[in-house]
Amino acid sequence: MAGHRKRTQPAPPHVVFEALTEPDRDPARPWLTLLADEQRPVVLEAAKPHLVVWSSLWPRRPDAQVRFDLTSDGGFGTRLAWTLLVDEPMPDDSLVGHLRKRLNELINASYRNSMDQ
Repeated sequence: MAGHRKRTQPAPPHVVFEALTEPDRDPARPWLTLLADEQRPVVLEAAKPHLVVWSSLWPRRPDAQVRFDLTSDGGFGTRLAWTLLVDEPMPDDSLVGHLRKRLNELINASYRNSMDQ
């Protein structure tokens, strides 16, 4: 495991699940804006509404996967945990920091902000 974060999202689990499995489904709320060194993920596994696994966003680390675990926050929102999984050898600290930061930006900033639109 190269990284893990857990935060709440304002939308319920089924809405977050749909956003993760179909990030372009709502053109009025774009959120998956990729950098030049990133690629669109492929959904490798999905169990509605609690689990989504993406392929790597980074061509230089094709082994990476991102696992999303979604649970109710006890109200109307979602407790979303992402876990970054990579094969050995582990990337150097600089790259791991970059990958974690990008996931956090995409999920806990871009996606969250799109829900406020």
